[in-house]
Amino acid sequence: MTEQQSFYDAVGGHDTFVRLVTEFYRGIADDPVLRPMYPEEDLTPAAERLTGFLEQYWGGPGTYSQERGHPRLRMRHMPFKINPDARDRWLGHMRRAVDSLALPPVAEEMLWDYLTRAAHSLVNTFEQ
Repeated sequence: MTEQQSFYDAVGGHDTFVRLVTEFYRGIADDPVLRPMYPEEDLTPAAERLTGFLEQYWGGPGTYSQERGHPRLRMRHMPFKINPDARDRWLGHMRRAVDSLALPPVAEEMLWDYLTRAAHSLVNTFEQ
């Protein structure tokens, strides 16, 4: 990564984020705790939203905000019961997805650090 190159571009742009999100949702599809949090029968719209959000966050196109407004992660996730178990399941699926990318170590660490912090910030209950 150079000073003038975004993380998004450095890791391969759109194709890399699509691969990440596709692999992540493979795990979500069969998860008995997380799958019910996605009201749509088809996970494609959720995958498109996550892809757009991550791309924008990491310096890619600003399509997510153009289409959906400010991300407001906590507000958007508030309707769902996100306890430590749900967080850990989410992180488990995302860990496998990140590992599948085989990113350079520095990029992998940066991405994983963000994802971990984001997941912890979305916990909104400690009830089972």
